[in-house]
Amino acid sequence: MTIRDILAHVDDSAAARARFDFALDLARTLGARVTALYLIPEPFMSGASRHAPAEIVQEHVALAEAAADSALAAFPAEAERRSVALRILKESGPLDRLPTLLARDARNSDLVVVGQPDPRTGSGDAALLVEAAFMETGRPALMIPHGGAVAGPLRRVLIAWNASREASRAVHDALPLLLAAEEVVVLVIDPDDVGIALGRTPGSGLIQYLELHGATARLMSVESGRRSVGEVIMAEAEAERADLLVMGGYGHSRLREALLGGATRTLLAEAALPVVISH
Repeated sequence: MTIRDILAHVDDSAAARARFDFALDLARTLGARVTALYLIPEPFMSGASRHAPAEIVQEHVALAEAAADSALAAFPAEAERRSVALRILKESGPLDRLPTLLARDARNSDLVVVGQPDPRTGSGDAALLVEAAFMETGRPALMIPHGGAVAGPLRRVLIAWNASREASRAVHDALPLLLAAEEVVVLVIDPDDVGIALGRTPGSGLIQYLELHGATARLMSVESGRRSVGEVIMAEAEAERADLLVMGGYGHSRLREALLGGATRTLLAEAALPVVISH
């Protein structure tokens, strides 16, 4: 697995600028290009017609294009300052189609950088973009907390490991980041309850795999007690002072309200550190 193109979803917010800066710094470390994707929603009207008249759509998109150009104006200079190749994409479509547009472009990249939904905005649109980034692309997503993050040297990366297909996919996808870290911690929760999937010594096989690839790794097993899996992962990430979390993303149903597993839902909403998530 190599990372040569990082697609970053951007808009005109301060959080998006922080995401872009994170993507640039990561690209510089990995020798990758950054593709900045700006999504422009077309106006939507309630009622029988559902969509606005064509002339209103054109006027709205023209204004939004100008706002996008203004937001993107400083990006080339920032990329040049870091000696990172930059490509800029702008896509427009109905609001409910933006996750599809993101997924379509992300399939041509190696890693998708998206922003954690901000609970202060109360909008579900950002959550749909994050879900599309790892559920619909076949690519790993890197979610940046809504409070921002610094893409400094990776000292410690935490892997939430349960030996599932999704977790295995996430480890493989994140391998360039794991190899760049000073230390990788493999977290196994309730090892006595996971059964045959993790083997006689839960997590030991993954440790051997990581060391074979050149990573420095250690195993940590914890009991959940009365805590949820998501709570345990967040607590251990904080205790270990992890710079990055790697985990599988789980889906059980195509229905929106049942799309994500409990731990996935918790971490996407509450994680305070960058999270690499794959499905």
